[in-house]
This record gives sequence, C-alpha cells and structure tokens, in this order.
Amino acid sequence: MTTILVIILLLGTMGSCRKQEETPDGLKNLPEKSAQLISADNQFGLELFRRVTEKAKPDENTMISPLSVALALSMTYNGAAGETKREMEEALKLQGLTTDQINKAHQALVRALKSADPDVLLEIANAIYHEQRMPVREEFVTVNEEYYDAKVSGLDFSSPATLNTINGWVNEKTRGKIPTILDQIDPDLRMVLLNAVYFNGIWKTKFDPKGTHKLPFLMGDGTSEEVETMSLETALEYTSNDLFSGVHLPYGKGDYQMTVFLPDRNKTTADLIAALDHEKWTAWMKDFRKEEKVVVSMPRFKFSWKMKLNEVLDDMGMKKAFQPYVADFSGMTGFKDLFIGYVIHKTFVDVNENGTEAAAVTAVGMFTTSMPVDPPKKIYFTVDRPFLFTITEKSTGAILFIGEMNAPEYD
Repeated sequence: MTTILVIILLLGTMGSCRKQEETPDGLKNLPEKSAQLISADNQFGLELFRRVTEKAKPDENTMISPLSVALALSMTYNGAAGETKREMEEALKLQGLTTDQINKAHQALVRALKSADPDVLLEIANAIYHEQRMPVREEFVTVNEEYYDAKVSGLDFSSPATLNTINGWVNEKTRGKIPTILDQIDPDLRMVLLNAVYFNGIWKTKFDPKGTHKLPFLMGDGTSEEVETMSLETALEYTSNDLFSGVHLPYGKGDYQMTVFLPDRNKTTADLIAALDHEKWTAWMKDFRKEEKVVVSMPRFKFSWKMKLNEVLDDMGMKKAFQPYVADFSGMTGFKDLFIGYVIHKTFVDVNENGTEAAAVTAVGMFTTSMPVDPPKKIYFTVDRPFLFTITEKSTGAILFIGEMNAPEYD
C-alpha cells in the first residue's frame, strides 16, 4: 500500500503531555487557545489522512482537506452531548478546549486564513439545511450562524427541489469544481451540515509551459509511464534527510505554499506516512532552508476524489455518533432522536504551470431514529515516482489540503 500526504492550511500545538511550541507570528493576534486548536485540527487531519490512505489502492490518488472536515464536524459537535460529545472531542483532538474556545478560535482562524494573502483566493463557506418540520434549538442555530457564518435554512426534504438546493450550494461555493455532494435525499435524512473550501493560487514563480515535456514516471502500481512534466529553476526552500527530500513552492506573495515530499529511492510514500505524526511534521517543516538554485521537475496533475468517512472516523473513536438510539445530539433538537448517517468528503485539485486550484466539500448527514561567494550549486529535485503534497499557510502552519500522488494524469 502506497500512501502519502499533502496540505495547505491548518496548524498548531496541543495536548497536556505535548511539548510547548513557539507561537507562529500569524497566531499572535488570534484569541487565546487558537494555537491549541490549530494543533488539534492538524493532528486530527494527519491521522485522518493516514487512515484514509491505508484504505486506498496502490494506484489511487488521494487528497483530503483537514480544514473542511474539521469545520463540518465542529458545527456538528455544537449539537452533541454526553458520551457522544466526549468521543467526538477525543477523535477531533479537542481535549482541554471548551466549546466556546473551539468556536471562537475557528472563527478567528478562518478570518485570518481568508485575509492572509490578497494574491491568493481562499473561500470558506458553511451551511446547515434541515427538514422544515423538525424543531431545531435556537442556541444550536445561533452559535453556528455567529461563529461559522453558516447559512441555516429549513427545507421540505420530501421535495425533489431540496436535492437541487443542496447540490446547487455546493456547486456555487466550489465554483463548479465539485458540482454535487449528494445523489439523493434519504427518507430518514433530517439535516445536512456542509462545509466548502475553495483555493486558487498562482505560483510566485510560474513554470514555463515551454519547459513541459513527457518524461517517465514510476506509478504506484510499479509500472512506468510518460507523463507531462513541468520544469522550473529558481531559489526555493528545500530539505533532505534519509527518508525524503522536499521543496516549498510558494503562491502569490508567499503566505501560502505547496510542499512536495519525495521519498528516497529506497523508500515509499507508505514509509513517509507511517513515520508521520504531529511532532515529526513540526520538525520537518522547521528543517527547510533557502537554496539559491533548485531545479524542480514535477508532473502536472488534476483529479477528483470522494470517500464516505464513517468507518475511518469510527476507527478514530467517534463511535456513538453513528449509532441510532445511542447517539446524543440533543443539542440540535432537544431530543436524542438524531445520529450521523454519513460523513461524505469530496475534493478536487488542478496543479499546472500557472498554479493550483483546489476545492473540498464535507457533508454531515443527520438521520433520525465531516549567499554564498561561489556560484551556488544546483539542486535537482526530480519528481518521477509517487509523492505526497500539502497546501499550508506559512505563518500559522495550518494545513488546508494533503494528498498522495500515485498516478499523475492531466486531461
């Protein structure tokens, strides 16, 4: 099994037994506990990615948005109670944070991310659609409207128009990159909590299309194919160790970046994923150093991905939330009459010579009973085998997207 990671927007420090870390500059103006929340979201995202890739096929390309899933499940968390809330808290790595701290820190983080770089377009939207005849607690509505800027609407779930309304919201918020999230409205569906993330960044230094050529790439299944490979020579932040080499490819003014993790010849993306945890991630990101001449050759790629996350989240400890007659989401309706029927996650990414366009949607369906003197040496970074990639925001360290590329193609 070959698997690996990529991200663009989520970060932090967390846990009573974990070491204290310096507060990144981007967090200095955020509310108290923001660093802890970002750390929690990053830890949750890295574990989620590791478990998702374990279920992937050797030739499958995978990408998740830890930010999207964390935000959708945090809105849902606002309606949880009892053991259901405790399990969600542990799975989401939120121990030590109050619900109010979580909501305020998420609100501030989203605002900071959206305004981090005027040359990068980042849109984050939330919505909650519920069966109009179902009573919804005012407190649940108010907190999600206030802190997550969620659009809350009651709809007739028995009407065919409801499916079009939900999918239409998804299509609009992802600018057509993810046209739909649901195939049908199940008879027992009572509420859908949605998050959408859309990212569009132009490389700080673009790849020259004239330098794109077909070059061999060793696919995840062991076969070799020629793929469209971009080329760039410029000053970049680079690191190398006995497990992988990596580069930061900045967007816009440099606040956002894609990081490409290329395993050593005798390693695989699976080896990287197995070694990856929050502590390693933090150490790796600190090891990048500016090099004056880095020659990057990497494939352009575009793909969509979808997965139902129920089983993965259950394995991470969120068990009662999926169990009818056991789940307690009384914070939503005042009754223990709802459970999570599905958490669906869809992503899209397009990486080419100009930059990167990426989108993600998470749907939580609630059912009744998401300078040297000498000329600098050239460093050759040739991406000709499976690799991991991430999209992150530099000052906060927040992870937006993380993925594994096993079989690049570009239609």
